[in-house]
Amino acid sequence: MAETTAASGRDAESSSPVGSSRPASDLAAPTVLEVLRRLDTGPRGLTEAQAGERQARFGPNVLPAHRADSWPRALLRSLRDPFTAVLLCLGLVSAAVASWGTASVILLLVAVSCVLRASGEHRADRSMAGLRDLVASTATVVRRTDDDLPPDVREIPVGELVPGDVIRLGPGDLVPADVRLLRAQALTVHQAGLTGESVPVPKDAADAAEGHGFDRPQLCFQGSSVASGSATAVVLATGARTRFAAAQGRADSSRADSAFDRSVHGISWILIRFMLLTPPLVLMANAALRDRGLETLPFAVAVAVGLTPEMLPVIVTTCLARAAALLARTHGVIVKRLPALHDLGAVDVLCLDKTGTLTQDRPVLDRALGPDGRDDPEVLRWAAVNAWWTLQLADLPTPDALDEAVLDAVDEDDLMPYDGLAALPFDPVRRLATAVVRTPGRLGTHTLVTKGAAEAVLERCALEDERRAELLARAARLADDGVRVLAVAVAERPARTRDYTPADERGLSFKGFVTFGDALAATAAEALKALTDRGVGVKILTGDHPGTAARACRDLGIPLARDEVRTADRVDDLTDTELRALARRTTVFARCTPDHKARITQALRASGHTVGYLGDGVNDLPALRTADVGIAPREAVAVARESADVVLAEKDLTAIGHSIAAGRYAGGNIAAYLRITLSSNLGNVIAMLGAGLLLPFLPMLPAQVLAQNLCFDVAQLAFAYDRPHPSVLRRPILLRPRDLLRFIVGLGLLNAVADLATFGVLALALRGLGAGDDEAAFHSGWFTENLITQALVMLLLRFGRRRAEGHRPGPVARAAVVLAVIGVLLPLSPLGPLLGLTALPIEYYLLLTAVLALYTAGLLAARARYERRRETGADGR
Repeated sequence: MAETTAASGRDAESSSPVGSSRPASDLAAPTVLEVLRRLDTGPRGLTEAQAGERQARFGPNVLPAHRADSWPRALLRSLRDPFTAVLLCLGLVSAAVASWGTASVILLLVAVSCVLRASGEHRADRSMAGLRDLVASTATVVRRTDDDLPPDVREIPVGELVPGDVIRLGPGDLVPADVRLLRAQALTVHQAGLTGESVPVPKDAADAAEGHGFDRPQLCFQGSSVASGSATAVVLATGARTRFAAAQGRADSSRADSAFDRSVHGISWILIRFMLLTPPLVLMANAALRDRGLETLPFAVAVAVGLTPEMLPVIVTTCLARAAALLARTHGVIVKRLPALHDLGAVDVLCLDKTGTLTQDRPVLDRALGPDGRDDPEVLRWAAVNAWWTLQLADLPTPDALDEAVLDAVDEDDLMPYDGLAALPFDPVRRLATAVVRTPGRLGTHTLVTKGAAEAVLERCALEDERRAELLARAARLADDGVRVLAVAVAERPARTRDYTPADERGLSFKGFVTFGDALAATAAEALKALTDRGVGVKILTGDHPGTAARACRDLGIPLARDEVRTADRVDDLTDTELRALARRTTVFARCTPDHKARITQALRASGHTVGYLGDGVNDLPALRTADVGIAPREAVAVARESADVVLAEKDLTAIGHSIAAGRYAGGNIAAYLRITLSSNLGNVIAMLGAGLLLPFLPMLPAQVLAQNLCFDVAQLAFAYDRPHPSVLRRPILLRPRDLLRFIVGLGLLNAVADLATFGVLALALRGLGAGDDEAAFHSGWFTENLITQALVMLLLRFGRRRAEGHRPGPVARAAVVLAVIGVLLPLSPLGPLLGLTALPIEYYLLLTAVLALYTAGLLAARARYERRRETGADGR
C-alpha cells in the first residue's frame, strides 16, 4: 500500500466533546458506540432542530475564505526588499542632482524588479483557490423531522452538514467532511488529493481495525473520493475543523525567507552601510581639507553609485531565466519562482518521501518461503493460483497490486491446468481471499487455496498453538525487515455443488509465506549517488513503516546505522534544539504526519542547511512552504503543484539532479559577478576617497565615474552568458554575506593599493601634479588603469583552473579584453575630450605595465588562497 500520513501530530483517536475546535478526526474513538455518544447522535441521524442548532454553533461546512492581497498592495510590499530600497534611494538622489541618465536606468531596474516580484506573489495567492475544486457540493444525509418520526434520506447542500450528521457514500462521491465509518461494504477511497498516493485505499468500519493517519481504515477525509463500494458514516468535523482546511491554513500562512532572500538581504545591508557612510565622508573630507562645499555633492553621489552593483537585478534575472529556460527545454522542469533556482543550487539537504521517488508505486515479489523458512517455489505457485482465479471469478474484476506482483513472477502456462470453480473475494474484515479449484489428477476433490494476512490465515490452519506462535513471530520478523507478508494455505474438500462460504475456510494446511518489497525506481540509485557526489544529503520523511523505509534505503545502497532510522512520534516530545540535533544525524523519519514533516524541515533550516522538499499531496503543503525550495511532480495534487517553486515533468530524482546543476551554474555566475564587482567597486571608492584628500582637484569627474561604471556594467553582462567550470557542481553555492564581505574587503584593499601605486606612476610620468592639462592627464591615467584592472579581475578571479586546462575563451574573457581596449583607446578617441580625458605620454604606459604585473601577482596569490579555502569548505560557496 502506498505510504500515507496524517495532518496532525495528535492521535486521531483522542476524545473530545462535540463543539471542540480540535481538528478533524481528533473526535474519533476506538468504537462506533463511543463516537456516537460523544457526538450526541445515533444511526438514525440528527433531527432538523439539532442540525439547525449545530449549524448556528459550528457555522457552514465550507473552507475558510482566502483573501489574496490586491495587485497594488503586492507591488508596494515588494519595495520592502532592502536592495530595491537602496536602488530607489540612489535613483532619487541622482535625479535630485540632475544626473538624469543614472536616475533613469536605476529607476527602471527598480520598476522591473517590483513588477516581477509582485506578479509571482499574486499568482501564488490565486492558486489557493484550487483547493475548492476538491470539495463536494452536495451530500446524501439521513435526518429526521422529529424524534418520533422515521429517518429520511435526501440530498442537501454540503454547506449544511454538521458534526453528528449521518451520511451515505457511494462510488464516485466526494467525501464532504471528515467522517467515521459506521458500516462499509467493499469500500475503497482515492486519497491522492491528500496524500499523493495513486492507488485506492481500503476502508473498514470495524472497531478493532488499526492504521496510521490518513491510513486509518475507520476514517475518511474531506478532499477524498469513493473509488468503489458503499458506506454509511457519521460526520466528525466540518469547515475549518477538517484536516483539509488545516492543510489550507498552513498553505495560506506566510512563507519564511528562502536562502536567496536571506543572502540578498544580507548583501543589501552591507551595501547600505557602505553607501550611507561614503557620501558624508566625501563631503566632510573635501569641506575640511580642500574647502569644497556642495559642489562636490554630484561627485559624492557618483561615488555611492559606483559602489552599487546596479546590474545585479539584470544579471540575476538573466542568469536564472536562461537556466530555467534550458531546464524546461531539455528536462521538462518548470521553475515557477526564479530565485528558487538559486536556492536549488544552494541545497545541501533534500527531503522526500519514499513511494514514487525512491520506489515505484507498486510492489514486487521478494521471496516465497516454505514452512521451514527456505525458498519454496510451490508456495509461489499456490499463491498465483489464488491470485489468478479470485481475479477471473470476480463479479467486477479489480486487480490487486500484490496479486499482480505474484502473477508477474510466474508463467501463466503453469496456472492453466487448474480449473477455477468458485472464489471468496478479499474482505477487509476477514483479511484474506480464497479460490476453489479443481486440481489436475485429483478427481472428486476440490482444493481451497487461501491467501491473506498472516494472522488471519494461520488462525484458520490446523496447527498447534506453539507452532502457530512460532510462525507468527517469523512473519513479524519479516515485516520488521521491511517486507509485506502474506500467508498461503490449502485444504482438500470433497467435490460438491453447493456454494462455498467463509465457514469453509478452516482446518487449512499451511504452505508458507510470500513476501513483497517495493519496486525500486529505475534511476533512484544512480540519482542518489550523483546527489551525494554533489554534497546533497537525503532525508526520507515517510508515513510508512520504519522497516519498509530502511529496506528501500538498503536496497538502494544508502548506508544506515541503527540510530539513523527513527519514528516521528519522538519529534513531539523534543524541543527545537533537540530536534535540530536529531535531524542532523537521522536519515529516515518514519510514520510522519504533515506537522512532523514541516517541523523537521524547519529544524534542518535552523541548523544552517538549505533544504529542498519534494512532495505531491495536500499533506505535503506545510513542508513545501517551510523548505527553502518546494518541488512537486506534474501529477501532484493541484494545490501542491501550485504551491511548489519547481514542477517536475516526472517524479524522478534525476530531474532534481539536473535542476541542482542548473542552479549551481547560475549561482556560480551570480557569485562571481558579486565578488568581482563589489571588490573592484570598493577598491575604487577607497582610492577615490584617498585621492580626494591628496589632490587639489577631484580625482575623477562625475561624468567620468559614471562612464567608467557604464563600461564595467556592460562588460559584466557577460557573466549571465558564461558557463562556469564544472568544479562548481561539487558543492552547494550559497551567497553568505559575511564570507563575501571578507573577500571583497581583501580584494578591494588590493585594488586600492594598485590605484595608489598608479598615482605614483602618474606623478613620475607627469613630473608633478598641478592644474590644467595635468588634471586631465591624471583623470585619463586613472580611468585607463581602472578599466584594465577591472578586466584583470574578471579574467583571473573568474576562470580559476579553466585557463590552465586549455578551454577556449568564453564571453567573460572576450568582454574583459574589450573593456581593457576601451580603457586604453577611449582617452585617445574623439570622445575623450568630451569626457575631460586626454592622451598620455608613453612613459606612463611603461610604468603602468609594471604596476599591473605586480597587481596580477597579487591577484594570483589571492585566487590561490581563495581556492584553498573553497576546497576545505571554509568559504561560502
